[in-house]
Amino acid sequence: MTKRQADASVALPTWEPTQERILDAADTLIAGRGVRGVTIAELARRAQVSRPTIYRSWSDADDVVRAALLRRVAALLSAFDASSPAGRDAIVDDVLRFSSRFRADPVYRHLLADEPEVFTRYTLERVGSSQRAILGWLAAAIATAQHSGTVRRDDPQAMAVMMLLITQSALLSHGTVSELIDEASWERELRAALDGLLRP
Repeated sequence: MTKRQADASVALPTWEPTQERILDAADTLIAGRGVRGVTIAELARRAQVSRPTIYRSWSDADDVVRAALLRRVAALLSAFDASSPAGRDAIVDDVLRFSSRFRADPVYRHLLADEPEVFTRYTLERVGSSQRAILGWLAAAIATAQHSGTVRRDDPQAMAVMMLLITQSALLSHGTVSELIDEASWERELRAALDGLLRP
């Protein structure tokens, strides 16, 4: 892996049981009330911990939300192995499979459907830990697949960034264009766009 690839990845943290309870509470609040419903007071109440306990790990509620989103992305990524030999088709299949699981996740489903402006803030305005985790996975998968000859020989990191941008945009716009394109066509066109990006 090149230095640029390494810079794009992020070491996924591990959480202690008390932190897990707090993040579970954040998940429930986001899925049920949205990000605006996540407050330190409500997190403390639901997780049955004191406010100082939360502040020992996170600076504010926004920090907890970002950690909760990272944990959910890490769980989704755990189903994929970027190091195993694979070609272009396998990468595109994995990205579509990841996208499907992402959209089905109760927290991200809420953000995409009910708080798209929040989703934009947490995913598009700056590259956060969740995105860096995804970029690390994509760049590693692309670098591995380049050895098969089915993926063009360009910078895996740059290609991963563009794959992320295309997929994020498609996910964010999915609900908006649902009256213009059916589910099968949406998936087919996203697949074609990703395949074209990687094709030699």
